Amino acid sequence: MNDTLETIIEKFYHWEKTTPNQVFLRQPMGKNWFQMTYAEAGEEARRITTALRSLGLNKGDHIGILSKNCYHWVLADLAIMMGGFVSVPYYASLPKAKLAEVVKLSDIKLLFIGKLDRWDDKGEAIPDSVQTIHFPHYDGNAKITTGISWDSLKAEHEPYPDNLIPDLEDLWTIKFTSGTTGTPKGVMLLHKCPALAMKDEKRTNWIGIFLLKEKKFFSFLPLNHVAERMGVELPCIYSGGTISFAESLDTFAQNIRETQPTVLFAVPRIWTKFYHGVMSQMSQKKLNRLLSIPIVSGIVKKKLRTALGLRDAKIVATGAAITPEFLKKWYRKLGLHLVEAYGMTEVCGSMTNGPDLNTPPDSVGRAIPAGEVKIDEATGEILMKTPYMMKGYYKDPEKTAEVLKDGWMYSGDRGTIDENGYVRVIGRVKDAFKTSKGSYVTPNPMEEVLSNNEYIEQCCVAGLGIPQPVCLINLSEQGQKAEKTDVEDSLTNDLSLLNSTLSAYERISTVIINKEAWSEHNDMLTPTLKVKRGKLDDHYGGKYLEWHEQKERIIWE
Repeated sequence: MNDTLETIIEKFYHWEKTTPNQVFLRQPMGKNWFQMTYAEAGEEARRITTALRSLGLNKGDHIGILSKNCYHWVLADLAIMMGGFVSVPYYASLPKAKLAEVVKLSDIKLLFIGKLDRWDDKGEAIPDSVQTIHFPHYDGNAKITTGISWDSLKAEHEPYPDNLIPDLEDLWTIKFTSGTTGTPKGVMLLHKCPALAMKDEKRTNWIGIFLLKEKKFFSFLPLNHVAERMGVELPCIYSGGTISFAESLDTFAQNIRETQPTVLFAVPRIWTKFYHGVMSQMSQKKLNRLLSIPIVSGIVKKKLRTALGLRDAKIVATGAAITPEFLKKWYRKLGLHLVEAYGMTEVCGSMTNGPDLNTPPDSVGRAIPAGEVKIDEATGEILMKTPYMMKGYYKDPEKTAEVLKDGWMYSGDRGTIDENGYVRVIGRVKDAFKTSKGSYVTPNPMEEVLSNNEYIEQCCVAGLGIPQPVCLINLSEQGQKAEKTDVEDSLTNDLSLLNSTLSAYERISTVIINKEAWSEHNDMLTPTLKVKRGKLDDHYGGKYLEWHEQKERIIWE
């Protein structure tokens, strides 16, 4: 079977030769878009490959990428593959200490430094033994002059002439997990992993990428994350499509509207922001009324989808964290079926998906065509098996042995599988906490119910070591603008409804509306916008008991 597999770079060579004038990359620069064809991308990447060779790098050497998404990120990735090197991409938002940690762990010989919000003293995290190349400057971002200029290398070197094809068993990339807890782990993925995944997609049309007439992708989630790479960069290259980027958070809405992608992958927090954006303009009651009128319904759907940048969307995916059921139901009213992608870096992306319109909205779909899922009878943990699984964690056989057992990947998630094969995720095994009454509480289902409230941006149920759980909340934009009494009444009502469905030991005693918004910058969220529960406990844990003992059910910090 291996002789029928195509690696990523082989597929790029194909489009470079057969559709040289097809637009491959689109980069917004102010009011204008810079466009690059497959042939132009190939030539520039090849020049950088020649430069890397001239700098003394050899096949198999590790090369890091530290940058937000941009067209140079993809060119660097192509150059790495063309030279037979191993890519080690990092989160662009890493603080100096974390950057130093992953650079040391990954044994890179060279680092591409690109589009970053801040550089400051991060250069101190790069050892003298690691060579650096900086991308051309992107307006509105940090000015970086560390190392050799990309443009100077491009000008000084001829395009690399060979079409190097990696062995399927060669190491393709080392991806570091986002690290909600502990030290990041370097997941080793081989070239055969994406090749097998894309072959299965083409064979089964499970998601439907290859059936699209227009293959317009929009990239804004971190490209070093397995979801964006497997859900955007690779499908684009394998299908011969076009990737458009977002310039910044401020221009995101404008950039996506101008792109109107046919494929969009976003995390639940982005889908929630879209939802709150619509709800801030009209009530759900009014929207329901408009959508119930046959002729008006089509006009309203088209207008809303166009405003969101989803007019042409055919495949809309969600993942990285579990998507609340109400969001999936709401988007269906607009004619958009959110395809949940549940998986892990360790299995090279998705393990289950719900592309079928009949997928229950409270599930994450069924196992991918070449995958298997089962539940550990003793612990309720979800176990996974797929041909695309990691080789292991880089230089960490002990951690590898903890999660890879008898060919199965232990996910760390608890869940169930129904008679039709639909998987439901209850929460992380380690997210459960014990109250002072000695009872274990699983917070995730409660958080999903509460997140339905339009005034809530994010919530986290906590309570380690206190009598009853409490709930920490970040208000949405609507919540911040609403009258205080309206917010309190709404939260009190939803809390009462939720508590009526829970066992006595699970009932939430108090809701705390926090002053500080949780973000990457204050280390409360991962780069994929998942809550770091441990960090919230560290920051707020000393007040849990005090908040629980107050008479008020809603407390404004």
